[in-house]
Amino acid sequence: MANYAYLRVSTDQQDVDNQRHGILEYCNKNKINDLSFIEDTVSGKKKWKERKIGELIHNTMRPGDTLIVSEISRLARSTLQVLEILEVSAEQKFAVHIAKQNLVFTEKGDMTSTIMATVLGMVAQIEREFISMRTKEALAAKKAAGMELGRPKGPAKAVKLDEKRSEILMLLDKGVSKRSIAKIVDCAPSTLYDWFKRHKIAIKKLA
Repeated sequence: MANYAYLRVSTDQQDVDNQRHGILEYCNKNKINDLSFIEDTVSGKKKWKERKIGELIHNTMRPGDTLIVSEISRLARSTLQVLEILEVSAEQKFAVHIAKQNLVFTEKGDMTSTIMATVLGMVAQIEREFISMRTKEALAAKKAAGMELGRPKGPAKAVKLDEKRSEILMLLDKGVSKRSIAKIVDCAPSTLYDWFKRHKIAIKKLA
């Protein structure tokens, strides 16, 4: 029997350390050893069957194996998908552990755990809808107050190549070609040309 810990984040800027710590703490307390960690960087909006957890459940896990997640929202972002994962796991005789809520779902299909999962999934979904609604209301209020939304119009006050201005000018003075300079400062030639125009570098220097 194998034990799999599934870690999911929506973006690569998020940290999985908290999930990992919560799962390890739970497993130590419940004497679950030999964990295999599966990390997944993907939006929860993507169907679970199309994520690594789908691959894990359908192709990797075997009857008697255990799946562990830090909290129920790591499984999926909708009540329907959470219940579908639990249903498939029960049919395949997998155990599913939710560390934060201290819930265990087995192939026996414990009714109390299923009800709890439904309630937790609904709460998480409702909270997301409230957050979305509050965000839209805040944006509408700013728009009504005459505030401009989105990125400021016009060119940015500073760009990354500004930090390499002295190096670029030195290379120009030494007669290095524009394409070679672009490679040296690690940017596309078009980006470098735009930078020249932005700072009105003398045409004779571009030759």
